[in-house]
Amino acid sequence: MKYLKLISLFLATVLIFYSWSKWSYGQPIVDNRGEIRGVWLTNIDSEILFSSQNTQNAIASLKELNFNSLYPTVWNWGYTLYPSQVAEKVIGSKIDPHEGLQNRDVLAEIITKAHQSNMRVIPWFEFGFMAPADSVLATSHPQWLTRRKDDSEIWMEGKTHERVWLNPLHPQVQEFITDLVLEIVTNYDIDGIQFDDHFGYPSEFGYDSHTIELYRREHQGKLPPLDYLDPEWIEWRSHKITEYMETLFHKIKAIKQNVIVSVSPNPQEFSKEMFLLDWAKWERKGFIEELIVQIYRDNMEAFNRELAQKDLQLAKDHIPTAIGILTGLKGRPVNLDLIEAQINTTREQNFAGISFFFYESLWNIASETPQERQEFWAKIFSDKGVY
Repeated sequence: MKYLKLISLFLATVLIFYSWSKWSYGQPIVDNRGEIRGVWLTNIDSEILFSSQNTQNAIASLKELNFNSLYPTVWNWGYTLYPSQVAEKVIGSKIDPHEGLQNRDVLAEIITKAHQSNMRVIPWFEFGFMAPADSVLATSHPQWLTRRKDDSEIWMEGKTHERVWLNPLHPQVQEFITDLVLEIVTNYDIDGIQFDDHFGYPSEFGYDSHTIELYRREHQGKLPPLDYLDPEWIEWRSHKITEYMETLFHKIKAIKQNVIVSVSPNPQEFSKEMFLLDWAKWERKGFIEELIVQIYRDNMEAFNRELAQKDLQLAKDHIPTAIGILTGLKGRPVNLDLIEAQINTTREQNFAGISFFFYESLWNIASETPQERQEFWAKIFSDKGVY
C-alpha cells in the first residue's frame, strides 16, 4: 500500500509538472477568424492623425478595401497620442503638443470608427524605450538614459534624428512604461497592445552606471565585457528585458485577459543581436499572442530567406504569425510587383496574414498613381476577409 501511494504521488507530480510546462511554454493558439490584413498608422511622414477628418477618412478607405487590423501609434517623439495622466505627471504634457493633436483623443476616435467597421485596433508603442535627445522626457530624467562604453548617449536614427534610449533595466523606467501600457489597457476598448524592437535597445548601449552595478552584483564584481557583442553580455541584457516583459505580460492579463499581446520585431537574429530583444524566447514562454515579423526586403531572394528562418517557422505553428511588408518610405517607393510577390509568397506558406508599413505608402508615397494603388488593394483583398 505504501508503495502504491508513492507511485500515485509520483504520477501526480509528473502530471502537475507536465501541465505546468505546457502552460509555461504556451499552447498553440488556434485562430480561424481569417487573414490578418493590417496597416501601421503613424504621425511620421503622414498627415492622417493630425485631424479628425483625416483619421476618419483613412479608416473608411481601409475598410472599403477590406483591411481589418489597425496598429496606430500611441507613443512616439517622447509623447502620447492620447490624453495620459501618466505622461502629464512625468513630463508635464498629457498629449503630443503638435497642432492637430491637442484637444483630441486620437486613440478613442480610431477605436470608435474602427469598431463600427468591424476592424481590430491594437495600439502600437512605436518609440518603445527610444526618445528624442532634446525631448522633455530625456532632458528631465538623465538618470534614466543608457550609454555606450565611451559614455556617449546619442544614437542617430536614419542619419538625421538624434535619439537617446531609456534604460529598460532601470526600475523607474520600467515603472513609467508599464504605467503607460496599463493606462491604455485599463481605459480603452482595445483588441491588443503591440511592441516592436524599440522595446529593447541597441546592443552598443548598456554601459550606464545602473546597468554596470547590476552586472557586477551578479558577476562577482566583474565589469561588463568591452565588446558589446560578447555573447554572454548580449544574453544577460536580453534576459533582463525578457524578465521585464514577463512581468508586463501578466500585468496586462490581470487587467483584461482578452487583450492580446502583439509583437512586431525584425527577424530573430538581428532583433536579439542588434536590439537585445529575444522575441523567440518570449514566444516560447507564451508572452506573445500575435507575431508580425518585419521583413522589409527589396528582393524576393532575401525575403524568402527570412521566411525560412527556424524561429519564424516554429512560431507560425504555435501562434498567429503574420509578415510585415514594406509598401514604401518617404523617398523610397516600393513597386506593386514586389509587394504582390511578397503577399503571394506569404499566403502560399500559410502565414496568418500580412501587415503593411505604412498607411501613407499604400497609395500616396509611390511610383504608381493613387488610383492604380487602390485598384491593386481592391484586387488583392477582393473578399471581406473578416478577422
